[in-house]
Amino acid sequence: MNVTLSAPKLSGRIAAIPSKSHAHRLLICAALADKPTRICCPGTNNDIDATARCLNALGVKITYDGCWFDVTPIDRTPNEEIATLDCGESGSTLRFMVPVVLALGKSAEFVMSGRLPTRPMSPLREVLLEHGACFSPVGSNPLVVTGELSGDRFALDGGVSSQFTTGLLLALPLLDCESVVELSGKVESRPYIDLTLASMKEFGVPVENGGHTFRVQPATYSSPAEIKVEGDWSNGAFMLCAGALSDDGVTVTGLNPESTQGDKQVLSILREFGAEVVVCDNEITVKKNQLRGITIDAADIPDLVPILSVVASLAEGKTVITGCARLRLKESDRLLTVRDMLAATGAEVEILGDSLEIIGKPRLRGGVVDSHNDHRIAMSAAVLASACTEPVTIMDAGAVSKSYPTFFEDLQKITN
Repeated sequence: MNVTLSAPKLSGRIAAIPSKSHAHRLLICAALADKPTRICCPGTNNDIDATARCLNALGVKITYDGCWFDVTPIDRTPNEEIATLDCGESGSTLRFMVPVVLALGKSAEFVMSGRLPTRPMSPLREVLLEHGACFSPVGSNPLVVTGELSGDRFALDGGVSSQFTTGLLLALPLLDCESVVELSGKVESRPYIDLTLASMKEFGVPVENGGHTFRVQPATYSSPAEIKVEGDWSNGAFMLCAGALSDDGVTVTGLNPESTQGDKQVLSILREFGAEVVVCDNEITVKKNQLRGITIDAADIPDLVPILSVVASLAEGKTVITGCARLRLKESDRLLTVRDMLAATGAEVEILGDSLEIIGKPRLRGGVVDSHNDHRIAMSAAVLASACTEPVTIMDAGAVSKSYPTFFEDLQKITN
């Protein structure tokens, strides 16, 4: 599906969709709990569906009525069959579920699509091999996982993916002994680990948090009976950044300013750019002001880089976005695809090592943007169209279904 947008004027109010990061974690906690859980999630996407589908394949009973997930926990009865878990393109699903499957002592084959088979599983793979796991050869698709996880000390490089740490933390309470996760180096995307700890706490599982060390005791996930998925700061950021380019502003409702989601940093970054930002309870309004170039460290907020690059391309002066190395391992090589998106519409942008350097202009030309089947590139290009003098055509715009299936419908709601 290709979409062409002709300088839409964006303003108005829109509700945030549910956070897929929070939903992944709540679904897994509920699947491991002592009794059924109802999860309020008024909207889903391909990645959330992948986690629900994989849990069902393991013996969890999950139904969805368009607003509520009803989760009946997993049947722990020993079963020698190999379950088939279709992860689609969801890296979170794969990296969270592999340790959980092993902690349950089950066997599974993980089917992967898109770029997922090429995204790294090391050093998680190696540390699991040290603790009783068996894997099919590197590069296998499906990836076959067997064995039973044993507890003890799990040493990981914290600079590769916070998803590895989350997968271990979710799995380790199922073991019959204390386990310790030790992270070395700089811990990337730390807010996502904090979100995992908060989700586990909501199910009565405390984790002793020592910064780089996490001590996990055997514990039972205790269902809260009902729980709600938070609004999604990662996807809400697209609408908030649209507000930063709008004379009339955009209001996004349903976002919790006290959330542990790291991408709420978009607010402080937009303020630093010079945008007008007003927070009133769970309503956030962003309006255009004189935008100026800034320096952004994206190590903890890699998913914000595509849309922040759009704001940077329209901010006076130079913006430098550092800490972008892991963008090369996303649904596309986002260092390249962000550069190509901006360059295709007339922006001045350059890749310098693992950083982006962008020189802002008052307006951009427009043109044809290839999303490379990357949802965040497609959505960023759509927002960028509001500041272009000519139409922007987005190739493979249907990629938005990965995280925000109703994106273009919601964009239409704030198009005047």
